[in-house]
Amino acid sequence: MKLYDESDPAPNPRRVRIFLKEKDIDIPLVHTPLSKGKHKAPEFLVKNSLGQLPVLELDDGTCISESVAICRYLEELHPEPPLFGSSALERAQVDMWIRRIEFRLMQPVGQIWVNTHPFTAAVVAARGGKQHVEFGESNRPIFESGCKWLNRELEGREFIAGPRYTMADIVAQSTFDFARVIGVTIPDNCTNFLAWYDRVNARPSAALDLSKSLLKLPT
Repeated sequence: MKLYDESDPAPNPRRVRIFLKEKDIDIPLVHTPLSKGKHKAPEFLVKNSLGQLPVLELDDGTCISESVAICRYLEELHPEPPLFGSSALERAQVDMWIRRIEFRLMQPVGQIWVNTHPFTAAVVAARGGKQHVEFGESNRPIFESGCKWLNRELEGREFIAGPRYTMADIVAQSTFDFARVIGVTIPDNCTNFLAWYDRVNARPSAALDLSKSLLKLPT
């Protein structure tokens, strides 16, 4: 078994690496640099026709893509600690929160990244396209609104989907790690949200390694 991976701050591979650390699972990582287009190479497209990371390749050659699907598979093999919940209700709540985070928060961050960041501008230009900057900027207030919503939801809670750290926290954590790296920050008045972010970032699994990244944290 091996995981086709990319360095921080790529958020989807980061989800799986955090999950692996929380579970204490050791899987070989195959560095697949996005900046060099390795995810679009013919030999990689056989593993994932969408040309996206991460991809988990099993010993028999079967490939699983999509970060949450990969983590679900690994949860079945390594159920402790339970990061998708321990009951039908908990699993439904974790699923609910994963979808909420992806639609309400990760999507606008992705549009800001694709349409406004200078790194992606160069990539788009090299492929003969262009950024839609006005559309990208229009996602900033959407992101801020999502932050305020999550801040209200986190009132009195230690973690997003219940009393324990779960995959919902990992999805949100990796989203905001990436947002911070590209200069999109949690509003200062979202105190519940900021306190949650401090808690999850204090976990040993949370170390953010930018040493091999083309992107750097804003100063």
